[in-house]
Amino acid sequence: MSNINVTVWNEFRHERHNEQVKAIYPEGIHMAIANHLSTQEGLDVHTAVLDEPEHGLTDEVLARTDVLLWWGHLAHEDVSDEVVEKVRQRVLDGMGLIVLHSGHASKIFRALMGTNTGALKWRDDGEKERIWVIEPGHPIAKGLGEYIEIPKEEMYGERFEIPAPDELVFISWFEGGEVFRSGCCYKRGLGNIFYFRPGHETFPVYHQPEVLQVITNGVRWAAKCEIAKVSYGRVAPLEPVR
Repeated sequence: MSNINVTVWNEFRHERHNEQVKAIYPEGIHMAIANHLSTQEGLDVHTAVLDEPEHGLTDEVLARTDVLLWWGHLAHEDVSDEVVEKVRQRVLDGMGLIVLHSGHASKIFRALMGTNTGALKWRDDGEKERIWVIEPGHPIAKGLGEYIEIPKEEMYGERFEIPAPDELVFISWFEGGEVFRSGCCYKRGLGNIFYFRPGHETFPVYHQPEVLQVITNGVRWAAKCEIAKVSYGRVAPLEPVR
């Protein structure tokens, strides 16, 4: 069986302009994730960032990518509509997509969900987050206990303006009492999509082993829907998700 080709995409803006974030992720959030994934058996990992030509997501890159991870926050609107459409079509054709943290407001997630905003409640007070595993038998929850506890995180709370997930794997609880659907699975066309909530840039969330385990599991789950490589560009275009 061939390896899973993974592309980790990141704006890479906070880490270059915010000293606090740079201290946590000196090479960028994308590299913290990619460095971990590169240690996992059967994964070939590459990275791409916003300020590269075509945001690093050329036709060649997308053609070889089985699973794309997306982290964005400051510059959602700087992502070109042309690249978003290429990524959207690639997901419909079978590429897996994992959207992390504030990527809920990215153009690509909104396009695939059919929602204009992905609005939610939020508060950045560095609260404890407990991510409850509500589907322990799901492949994305493999190797986890009853919950993951993150000592300090940004709070996201309901109501989260997204379509009802096809599968809900995690629900978060915060010290302020809010809850949040923090591990949501979808199918769009032939592509699997996983939204995973944690990952605010001012906390070392992507250094936490349990969080990285979820991302690794998510990559393997998202790749299961990938059709044969030769099919890219040969599948009849699917109608846009409305």
